[in-house]
Amino acid sequence: MRHATQSQRLSRPSAHRQALVHGLVKGLMVHGQVRTTLARAKQAQRLADRLVTLGKEGSLHSRRQAYRVLQDRSLVKQLFGDIAPRFIDLPGGYTRVLKLSFRRGDGAQEAVLALSRLPAAQPAMPSGKAAPAEPKPTGGPSTPEAEKTEHTKKPKGFFEGLRGLWTRKKKGSAAS
Repeated sequence: MRHATQSQRLSRPSAHRQALVHGLVKGLMVHGQVRTTLARAKQAQRLADRLVTLGKEGSLHSRRQAYRVLQDRSLVKQLFGDIAPRFIDLPGGYTRVLKLSFRRGDGAQEAVLALSRLPAAQPAMPSGKAAPAEPKPTGGPSTPEAEKTEHTKKPKGFFEGLRGLWTRKKKGSAAS
């Protein structure tokens, strides 16, 4: 029996395991969610919840403890300034692990580790839809820079970009 084991080994030496979990938590703080295996997500969830608790304390000592994990001053600033204040009224459960399908190569169970509350800039709608976009001001002078930015925006999704490429190829082959 393995008594008093603090974490799963994740088939790695302790230094590699620590670097892996710290990297997952950094990605979670930057992007708000991370896709990984279920075992890794559970380990990173423990550390991420501890960091949010440190962020709620807000002391210099807790900032230094968070810096030991994140190793980036801008991430520590983001944790203490943006992420932790969202969870002031919650006693715990700052992150959630959502199970996904099994990975095709090795059959590992995948999961998404995500912060449980959305940022204040993007409130959730009750029907599950995204917040409506604000209307653009009309009647103002049209500038060439504004027109360029509308035409040079990146496509919203991967398939929309492919669709645009496909239509360009069809038009090019039809003209030839």
